[in-house]
Amino acid sequence: MGKRVSQDLIRQVMAELGSRGGKRSLETMTPEERSARAKKAAMAAAKKRTAERLARERKSKGSKQK
Repeated sequence: MGKRVSQDLIRQVMAELGSRGGKRSLETMTPEERSARAKKAAMAAAKKRTAERLARERKSKGSKQK
């Protein structure tokens, strides 16, 4: 049987590989592709913020009606 690899070691290695991939993809992308990726990320963040705000508003309205 082989040795077990700790989860911490796996996480550390995967984090390092992930950051390499992100940097490499930015080097190979065109400015238009980078812009598209940034716009997509910004829209996703705005959608998340809006959903969280609406949930807070629903919660506060529900507590006031009781």
